Amino acid sequence: MTDLPVTMMAIDPESPGGPEVLVPVARPVPQPAAGEVLIRVAAAGVNRPDILQRMGGYPPPPGAPSILGLELSGTVVAAGAGVDAALIGRQVCALVAGGAYAEYAVAPAGQCLPVPEVVTMIEAAAIPETLFTVWTNLFERAFAVEGDRVLVHGGTSGIGTMAIALANIFGLEIIVTAGSDDKVAAAKRLGADHAINYRTEDFVARVKEITGGRGVAAVLDMVGGDYVPRNLKCLAEDGRHVSIAVQGGASATIPIFDIMRRRLTLTGSTLRPRDNGFKTLVAEELQRLVWPHVEAGRLRPVIDRSYPLADAAAAHRRMEAGAHVGKIVLTIG
Repeated sequence: MTDLPVTMMAIDPESPGGPEVLVPVARPVPQPAAGEVLIRVAAAGVNRPDILQRMGGYPPPPGAPSILGLELSGTVVAAGAGVDAALIGRQVCALVAGGAYAEYAVAPAGQCLPVPEVVTMIEAAAIPETLFTVWTNLFERAFAVEGDRVLVHGGTSGIGTMAIALANIFGLEIIVTAGSDDKVAAAKRLGADHAINYRTEDFVARVKEITGGRGVAAVLDMVGGDYVPRNLKCLAEDGRHVSIAVQGGASATIPIFDIMRRRLTLTGSTLRPRDNGFKTLVAEELQRLVWPHVEAGRLRPVIDRSYPLADAAAAHRRMEAGAHVGKIVLTIG
């Protein structure tokens, strides 16, 4: 660790605000604690929670750095106590609870995954957050299995494009919604079986039409609000509804007797506050079941655009404008 710098550049806003608060500042290079590695960051993914945190609406969990960023790729340069020193020098991507918008970041060793040769560091940085999220919610909480029909909102978002990729690999029939005809076309090009323009079509009626009135086995929803009762109308009997965000509202009125009658399950989760033990178990499962597809080039994230760390404000503006298809990434190293 003696040859490492003492300070680094990072995006760590002093106070909440618009994209203009995202300016590089000097911060101490973090030290890896027991069970952690220090990574020289090559790239960091931009995610919707970053915007919420920047605006003051999503504070980091206790112990997490205030520096923005939930996923990264880079090279391990130091290891804390109890970590195999053989990791030093390896290229990894990692899910973190914060700190990725920086030249250096610490990550729990158990949440790191190796970067295969077929994947660029920009691509690698765009994988962890959406892969962990879609896997734990669509495949674990919603129990989606081969042959199931599923509905995923935000089909051209980072979550949506990852859901399409995983659905194609694991044999799901996936219906997505998107906000324009161009995005509908993009979703279909990426492998969505069906894509619905929610601005011009009633997605409830279209899902009913697509499924011959039977409905879908699962809905992955990031909208919340009045989408929830509409989503329930899209579910087949014994269907599962999984909430992962509330961009359209944090409360909903739902038909309880209909839920009882059709034996529906409503669940949801937030990933960031979960403990390292849980995330390590997920990483192990992903390395076993999904990573072979990454290594073979069958699973690649969709990259919308990359920006240098100093242009983090422009990256946030692009995400907030909603014109992106896939992931936005910051390049650092």
